[in-house]
Amino acid sequence: MTFQRARSPEQREIRRRAILDTAAAMLEEMPVADVSLNELSRRVGLAKSNVLRYFDSREGVLLELMDSVLRDWLAQLAGELAAGVDPGLPLVPRAEQLSAVLARSLAGRRVLCELVGAQGGVLEHNVTAEVVRRHKRTVLAHLGVLADLLRRYVPELGAAAETSGFQTMVLAGALAPYSSPPPGVLAAYEAEPELAVLHRELEDSLRLAIRTVLLGAVPRE
Repeated sequence: MTFQRARSPEQREIRRRAILDTAAAMLEEMPVADVSLNELSRRVGLAKSNVLRYFDSREGVLLELMDSVLRDWLAQLAGELAAGVDPGLPLVPRAEQLSAVLARSLAGRRVLCELVGAQGGVLEHNVTAEVVRRHKRTVLAHLGVLADLLRRYVPELGAAAETSGFQTMVLAGALAPYSSPPPGVLAAYEAEPELAVLHRELEDSLRLAIRTVLLGAVPRE
């Protein structure tokens, strides 16, 4: 892919979108740590200096990609919850249904989980304060949407829905690497099967963790 010089706002937006789409495609092939600015530039057909006209760093690209992926997920999650959660059930089975839908939805979006997992330790480094402020404002808005969805199906959460939504996302980011261990870890599990108890599918781990968060956050009388 090669580009001519972007002169209009529309052309510049096409260029930004191409960079983000290319980064997303790379994350389908490799972990966040392996996504380099050099390879991203090569794949998108731009000099590295030109990529840096649109984003201040590799981390800046991935933070904006995370915002986009999170927005897309929330847009689809509302329908998934409507189809999978019966609001007329008692609290515990309702929370279990909600946990199952959230776990299945997040487990099917590995790129989102990996970006969330890398956010604090990797992606928020090597970026300007303005990039961080813009990202945090966007994330807060997304978490507000998630909290509203949680309250729709578990109104008993009340104000705790915000914290529950945040913890759900942190859990998704933290648990994802353990469900996709590298070859050396898989070899260890094969050599000593009793160690494989530490290897669980992401959906199963998330379902249990989210259920615990939701029911633990409901205020007690």
